[in-house]
Amino acid sequence: MIESAAARRCGWCSDDPLYVAYHDEEWGVPSHDDRHLFEMLILEGAQAGLSWITILRKRQNYRDAFDNFDVQRVARYTPARVATLLANSGIVRNRLKIGAAIVNAQAVLRIQDEFGSLDKFVWQLAGGRPRQNAWPSLRDVPARTAESDAMSKALLARGCKFVGSTIMYAFMQAVGMVNDHEAACHRHLALRALANRS
Repeated sequence: MIESAAARRCGWCSDDPLYVAYHDEEWGVPSHDDRHLFEMLILEGAQAGLSWITILRKRQNYRDAFDNFDVQRVARYTPARVATLLANSGIVRNRLKIGAAIVNAQAVLRIQDEFGSLDKFVWQLAGGRPRQNAWPSLRDVPARTAESDAMSKALLARGCKFVGSTIMYAFMQAVGMVNDHEAACHRHLALRALANRS
């Protein structure tokens, strides 16, 4: 997407081209694809304690290392595969986070069996359609909400890890369950219009 040099963006978006592309093309766009939802669930958990740009820079490495986030394959990872992942300098080599990706994949398979899709499960917890906010600035955006609390609780009850409420709110923002682009950001009205059309 080509934007004018004067385009206003959210305060969290730096001038790093990777960040700009993520902000302008992906963040806040409603996603209903189970593979993408699983990817963002894992990446948001991997980001805990780190900056998001760190994860963005490693994103392709994660896709390569985790079989493009094929949930069935990740769910079957063995201790030998974990050892390989721990030796992979292209991802965050944290044993707990890698283990969480596998446990979460197994939980997602159970969710898909019960609800038909991860998409159906998480979106009903978020109210079914994107919430349209209009924050004046970054400091007004909450770190968690009642919906992220409920999503965290539901995923924890199904055995998921690294799914605390703050992580889940970041997930909700990323996959378009909430439009948290600042009111003056050029993407705010575009995503509001997209939600109205869907």
